[in-house]
Amino acid sequence: MRTILYALFGYISGSVLYAKNFMKLFNKEELIEESKDKNPGTANAFMYGGMTCGIMTLICELLKGIVPVHMYINGATPQEIGIIPLAIVLTMPVVGHVCSMFDNFHGGKGIAVTFGCLLGLAPDIKAVIILALFFIFYSSIFSGSFPTAFKIFAAFLHNMSSFSLSEKLLSLILAIAAFWLP
Repeated sequence: MRTILYALFGYISGSVLYAKNFMKLFNKEELIEESKDKNPGTANAFMYGGMTCGIMTLICELLKGIVPVHMYINGATPQEIGIIPLAIVLTMPVVGHVCSMFDNFHGGKGIAVTFGCLLGLAPDIKAVIILALFFIFYSSIFSGSFPTAFKIFAAFLHNMSSFSLSEKLLSLILAIAAFWLP
């Protein structure tokens, strides 16, 4: 029951599209629709809403992933958290962002909220930085997709024997998320 509640909390949290909300606040809401990809995400908040809009969006997008995951992990003993329940709680904020219940089940790409979920899981930031580097490298060099960057990162993380158990668990979750994201 606890997993279901946190998964629901994560989905609802993820469904709030902060870029759209902050663009409205700055009277620039139509600019997302005029953007090349029409994505209500952090990159377009920076590009079309300005620095303040982008920073506010980035912080809120990260928090909507950090909060449910961090609360779920810190409120349970290690014996209570299984791989599948944790994977569900980790992916639901991203699913909420991609399929927002507040925007006719449309949304963004889920990049910033994914990093937020990872920070909620591994606040030491090492795994998140590695993922960010893979994402930047892959998307800029190969013009690839974020799920493919996830797969590359998951394979890399899986083969690193020095990584902790939680970081290896993260690789499994990332592989699951890679197939879930559009």
